Amino acid sequence: MKTNTLPIKMRKSILTLAITLISVVAMSQSKVYFTRDISPESLLRIYEALGVKPQGHVAVKISSGEGGNKHYLKPTLIRQLVEHVNGTIVECCTAYGGTRQDVKQHWKTIHEHGFDSIFAVDIMDEFGQMRIPVKDRKHIKNNIVGQHLANYDFMINLAHFKGHQMGGFGGVLKNASIGVASTAGKWNIHSAGVSQDHWVTAPQDDFLESMAAAAQSVHEYMGGRVVYINVMNNMSVDCDCDGNPAAPELKDMGIVASLDPVAADQACLDMVFSHKATPGDDNKPLIQRINRQHGTYITDYAEQIGLGSKKYTLVNLDK
Repeated sequence: MKTNTLPIKMRKSILTLAITLISVVAMSQSKVYFTRDISPESLLRIYEALGVKPQGHVAVKISSGEGGNKHYLKPTLIRQLVEHVNGTIVECCTAYGGTRQDVKQHWKTIHEHGFDSIFAVDIMDEFGQMRIPVKDRKHIKNNIVGQHLANYDFMINLAHFKGHQMGGFGGVLKNASIGVASTAGKWNIHSAGVSQDHWVTAPQDDFLESMAAAAQSVHEYMGGRVVYINVMNNMSVDCDCDGNPAAPELKDMGIVASLDPVAADQACLDMVFSHKATPGDDNKPLIQRINRQHGTYITDYAEQIGLGSKKYTLVNLDK
């Protein structure tokens, strides 16, 4: 019997089992794929190297970028991959004002950045939010995410790896946590569970631990049906949530992909920290930003709570 003739619940169960089995192998080996070529073709190739075939509705979680920002992943870069999986671009509103906290302004920004003219786009918390369980309840007791997350069977976490004003860096862990959270969910994470209706700044490590817990909750809510991709281009010290980010001082490095989100972010961190700076290709500003915010602690804690492993084998697709 063909899989697509089975009832949807049975298809989801089969896919979950397949992803789980692949994930077990990946977790023991923490395989991370890498290519230096940042192109639509390479983005599709590195996704296919993961060996996972999604079924059902596919969410492609990106950052659509704050108004004025030019560093977000462009529709022309991601188009082949999104069309290949028949995916929907998904986003959630922000928690800090700007052009994406208000739904109307967020749609305007999405349009100005060219996403809705090419793809189906879903602001997942446009019409509401929901709470999903959190395994690590040290700080946040639940994760508040966009209500439409329930509409998807599979997720491609397609992150732009760069610096971040509060987290030190942003990669797939941030994209799964802050990125999938609704406005209230973002307040919840940033405050380490203290507030869900206004901004409260938590101690830095508490915030990072809350992000790791939220990323784990999304991974488990999706039944492990998530793949993780970091694109290492336009690596400003500032996030795509900044409408006026600093110019990147570090040259583009490539694309990383894994079934293990901790390994995916750790591989990028290792590349940045081990890079030998040359004139016009300086990793020191990004390292300083990461260290200032104790940013590497998120992979430590995410590994500690069982989301993934910092140990990995790098598979270079260019060889």
